[in-house]
Amino acid sequence: MLIIAGTPNIVRGESHTGNVSAAELVSAGLTDALASDYIPTSMLPAILRLVRDGVAALPQAVRLVTSGAAACVGLDDRGSLVEGLRADLVLADFSKSWPSALAFTSRAMDDE
Repeated sequence: MLIIAGTPNIVRGESHTGNVSAAELVSAGLTDALASDYIPTSMLPAILRLVRDGVAALPQAVRLVTSGAAACVGLDDRGSLVEGLRADLVLADFSKSWPSALAFTSRAMDDE
């Protein structure tokens, strides 16, 4: 069974309904992916919080929202920067407490 935890939970530092802390799940190695269904802008801040709190290294935190999320929903044609796979790249500014995307590009496998 794959485990997906919510990025708003990580940003808040706790569940808003009293459930388990997503950061604790990540710290214990029990999380396959991070996602958000109601605050998609929490993805970058969650990565930053995990890194700043010492819960995960940057590559591990990024994998949770990229290749981990893709694997959880069966999208094996994306999620990693590998030749031949679809690629969505984001240039992010992590210098503030709430990171922001500065640029975005997407490239399909058949783009030349």
